[in-house]
Amino acid sequence: MAAGADLALLALDFHHTHKLLDPAAQGVQDWDVRITAAGTPVGSLRAVRGLYYQSDNLRERLDDEQSFPALVAARLLDEQGHFTDEFEDFIESVVTSVLVIDRLQLDDAFADPLVAAVVIASVIDRLTDNYFAVVLPAKTASEDAGSVLLAEAGMLLSAEAFGDDLQIIDNALAAPAEAAHRVRDRLHQLSRQDAASAWADEDGEDDGWAEDGADDEDTERLSARTVAVLRTALEDLGTQAREDVAALGDAPLRRGEGRVLGLLPPVALHQDRAWRRQMARCFNDLAADLARAGAVRPLCTGEEMALHLGIDRARALLRNRPRLVSERVTGLPEDHRHDYDWDWCSA
Repeated sequence: MAAGADLALLALDFHHTHKLLDPAAQGVQDWDVRITAAGTPVGSLRAVRGLYYQSDNLRERLDDEQSFPALVAARLLDEQGHFTDEFEDFIESVVTSVLVIDRLQLDDAFADPLVAAVVIASVIDRLTDNYFAVVLPAKTASEDAGSVLLAEAGMLLSAEAFGDDLQIIDNALAAPAEAAHRVRDRLHQLSRQDAASAWADEDGEDDGWAEDGADDEDTERLSARTVAVLRTALEDLGTQAREDVAALGDAPLRRGEGRVLGLLPPVALHQDRAWRRQMARCFNDLAADLARAGAVRPLCTGEEMALHLGIDRARALLRNRPRLVSERVTGLPEDHRHDYDWDWCSA
């Protein structure tokens, strides 16, 4: 990746036109996925969804798309449009449809297999379920730069070779899901490193950013946005913990019971009401520290556990409550090196 490529600004726009009365549209969907950085186009790819049970003959329908989908049709389907025995033996799960990805183009600044892998993982999340096989070119399928990137990205996503020209991801297996998680984490780390490098280049100094990626004493802080989200998470947990205390009293708990108290280690599951009240207060004490000082330092074991649960909840808020997070951070400055760095918070 080129220096200065801001990975944090990458986004995908999905475009597909469905003709309501076109019978052919029921069997194959052609998606144009546009890759942007801060709204500026930096690449694209094509994703073709072949829906087996909605096609009279999926082989003919994919063949009509020409190019790589036609190659896929010839390799995976017989003349009657049924999956071949070779393909069904290759796939370990029940597959009813395929997603064919080709025509990848990325500007030089982002033309990296890791970027391509995260793009593909996001496309898979958006356009498939567990009954899909995702098909990518192998390195021998073509020598154009986009196909080579797709082939390398497929290997990062635990795709399995199907002959010399195709790679296939079985969506129902755990390995591709785990691989997708790894490449996203790696790209996230690179995004932070690139932001740090960009700031250092702009200022002519490292601004306290150590070469090994660790902060020095002056930069060991929580960013304003991190404080806002973590404070929200702790306040929510404090409210839910008090509700647990009111509902459960002194009754023994099973792991996972209640909204918050059942998330604590086994040693805490048989504590009494007074102890549980103190535990609930830990969440609010930490939230108050954040509100007052913009920083937090646990002073007891209960606060350490509260902070641990708060960080987990903050991560979940980013994934599941983006609108709420947006409301809480509106007007706060962005800090690409520190915003939402939960791993650093946990260290």
